[in-house]
Amino acid sequence: MGGHNWRFPAEWEKQQGVLLCFPHNGNDWPGKYGAIQWAFVEFIKKVSDVEEVILVVASEELKISVLEKLKIADVNIKNVSFIIHKTNRSWMRDSGPIIVKNGSERKALNFNFNGWAKYSNYQLDKHVPEKVSKFLKIPLTQVTYKGKPVVLEGGAIEVNGKGTLITSEECLLDPKIQVRNVGFTKSDYEAIFKEYLGITNTIWLGNGIEGDDTHGHIDDLARFVNENTIITIIETNTKSKNYKPLQDNLKRLNEATLENGKKPNIITLPMPNRLVFDGIHIPASYANFLIINSVVLVPTFNDENDREALNIIASCFPDRKIIGISAIDLIWGFGTLHCLSQQIPE
Repeated sequence: MGGHNWRFPAEWEKQQGVLLCFPHNGNDWPGKYGAIQWAFVEFIKKVSDVEEVILVVASEELKISVLEKLKIADVNIKNVSFIIHKTNRSWMRDSGPIIVKNGSERKALNFNFNGWAKYSNYQLDKHVPEKVSKFLKIPLTQVTYKGKPVVLEGGAIEVNGKGTLITSEECLLDPKIQVRNVGFTKSDYEAIFKEYLGITNTIWLGNGIEGDDTHGHIDDLARFVNENTIITIIETNTKSKNYKPLQDNLKRLNEATLENGKKPNIITLPMPNRLVFDGIHIPASYANFLIINSVVLVPTFNDENDREALNIIASCFPDRKIIGISAIDLIWGFGTLHCLSQQIPE
């Protein structure tokens, strides 16, 4: 890859826009597809108020119907661009490319999405990085290690833009469940993070939250809010299955150091009350917020803890507007705002 000056910018750095993909079938949201479309329109509206939305749509027909909905909802259509490409799902954080920078130069990384090593239908999603890099007119690099393709989802990594990355052992190191890269060790991953993302320091958390079908994505657990502050979710109900793993993660963060050798500031965020739909425990988390230019969009769950979570996140971003977006329908697909999006650095 040449010099090690490529780095994955932090989410709060200046963005050109956000990559989204309009859901074109209801499979990820059984029984809620109608509601999901309008929830999506609202998401697009909030992003397009401040920056570009690059929207993947399955067909020209869908583009026309989406444009009608955007007009009804008074969306700033000047800020919406379309890529026509049929996908299997809409989770751009994971199937979309990761855009890295070297000075002002940009390139896209293709981390070989494989359906979270869980689902077999991802053949259409595999082409998203290529379509997006063509749209942005930037080069695309296939991520490999020791001659083999590396599988890594954007939802599994969180960076501060200065050299530190947070991830989870459950997601990347479980030897049996949803194994992305057979036989990879911590040092293998750290070598990849260094080469492709400019990472010199990795913080490993343990397990993720109950019901998460990605098996431990970090963007439901712990997020950087600035280069030396990490916000992490905790469960106060000691009977919850999430109580112990989240306490363990908190302990690891309290013992962690940043790339400069200093201790990070740690802020805790509550969990919403246990959310069950159709007998299934759904992995709702306030940590799945999305930072965009001048705004932070935060998923809310019609829950008494929404207000507290919004206040805590607001205290972390004094110079941005904090907007709660009802994610009670979106989360039925097992993810919300951050999982559905991928920021495109300027």
